[in-house]
Amino acid sequence: MSAEAATSLRRGLAVLAALAGDEAVRSGGLGVTRIATLIGREKSQVSRTLKILAEDGVVDRDPRTLAYRLSWRFLTLAAQAGDRRLLQQGPSVLRAVVAELGETAHLSVLHGAQVLTVLSESPGHAVEAAGWVGRTVPAYCTASGRALLFDHARDDLDALFADVEFRRMGPKTARDLAELRVRVAAGRARGYAAVDEELEPGLVAVAAPVRDVHGTILAALNVSAPKFRFGRRLSAAGKTVKAAADDLSATLGWAPEVAAAEPVPWSS
Repeated sequence: MSAEAATSLRRGLAVLAALAGDEAVRSGGLGVTRIATLIGREKSQVSRTLKILAEDGVVDRDPRTLAYRLSWRFLTLAAQAGDRRLLQQGPSVLRAVVAELGETAHLSVLHGAQVLTVLSESPGHAVEAAGWVGRTVPAYCTASGRALLFDHARDDLDALFADVEFRRMGPKTARDLAELRVRVAAGRARGYAAVDEELEPGLVAVAAPVRDVHGTILAALNVSAPKFRFGRRLSAAGKTVKAAADDLSATLGWAPEVAAAEPVPWSS
């Protein structure tokens, strides 16, 4: 691949990432100027890239606002990524969890030191945790991130977060790697992870790992909600989420009796 082609590809990926970001989701799309600002590129370059993406049906342009957004074609293609059985079986499990707990439920995967949400179901409350499908958040301050780290060996965990800045996202965010290790170990021993105002003030969540036939953690099933409504139910909700994650894992071929005989990576 030529240097010019590689640059164009990176620019296209940067544009798509911007259109999948929080601001684009909240606004229902972004204009050329704003995208150029967000990705640090010339407006003319971004305009050409968007034109090509639109011609290929990857992005749509609102004829009224002229804002661009990810197209249904792009989202359909994205849905084919990852573990197909997880994506096929996940929605029904999420709906069952939402029906039992009355709160938003998600399936998330580990993306480096970030967590990417791939599926989400909501009960439709007027006040609820924000939908995160297609977006990433730090693994160190989320229940899903913590559950996804349950099987990481200590050295692997240290390497993963070696260059990560532990920014204070909420009043109880883990301050450093040592504190994160303790919280991961506590969640592993409990069978599910729980966070209380770590990602943002007023938000709590629980999560449990989903495993494949080999016992490898594929994803995390998590439920998040405002603390005023969900805080007192975290322990019971954690057990519900763990049971649902185990059921989904069994559907994918996981045998918990085999995993129970395996040693944990570390305890603290």
